[in-house]
Amino acid sequence: MNDKAYLSNEGQYTIFSYGDNRLKFIAPYSLEKYESVVHWDNGYLVVMAKYAHNKESEEEYIDLIPILKSLYIQPEEFLKSIKSVEVQYA
Repeated sequence: MNDKAYLSNEGQYTIFSYGDNRLKFIAPYSLEKYESVVHWDNGYLVVMAKYAHNKESEEEYIDLIPILKSLYIQPEEFLKSIKSVEVQYA
């Protein structure tokens, strides 16, 4: 399996994809798009995001650990092979 995961959004949802797994969860209400991943730290993301209410990109934080736990996915097992995350839109 590839060691890279992908981040995007579809409407009001954030999409985090890794291998055959696709996590979909509510995004901030005015999110237009994710522009780049600044930092990946084993489940914690710092990203640059574009919001409707601001002309400039803003730094945003995403913590996947509680999301994975709420889906009954073992975070340590799911995240152990992910070395990097990139923004990717279809």
